[in-house]
Amino acid sequence: MSEELKLLGRSEHRLPSSPDEAKLETFPNRTPGRNYRIHLSAPEFSSICPVTGQPDSAHLEILYIPDERCVETKSLKFYLASYRNHAAFNEAIVNRILDDLVKACAPKQAVVRGQFGARGGIQLTCEARHPEVDEVLRLPEA
Repeated sequence: MSEELKLLGRSEHRLPSSPDEAKLETFPNRTPGRNYRIHLSAPEFSSICPVTGQPDSAHLEILYIPDERCVETKSLKFYLASYRNHAAFNEAIVNRILDDLVKACAPKQAVVRGQFGARGGIQLTCEARHPEVDEVLRLPEA
């Protein structure tokens, strides 16, 4: 398994410059027959507003039920950090993270939620799901 993981156990410090450069690494799910939940929380997520160029911050949460593969968390940390200098709207970011997660590990179900810091007195929360019609998997209310 260690051959397929490039970041874990290595002292890599260079962050990817963009989400296009970043790679979500995965490893085999050791209990694929069980529907269990993995909840990942990134309270210090940041990106750039594409209109103002100002930084946006968010508490990003990922909840998924793995199928055959799980996301390796160090690669997830590097992937999320690659958004720091990336200009994108909040809704696009949440949907892209979900798309990239689904592409990387094909979970049975997944939810990505971004609770973005208030701008102009309005706080935005965006949530995207896979599959879209399934409402079974729920993140805890904030």
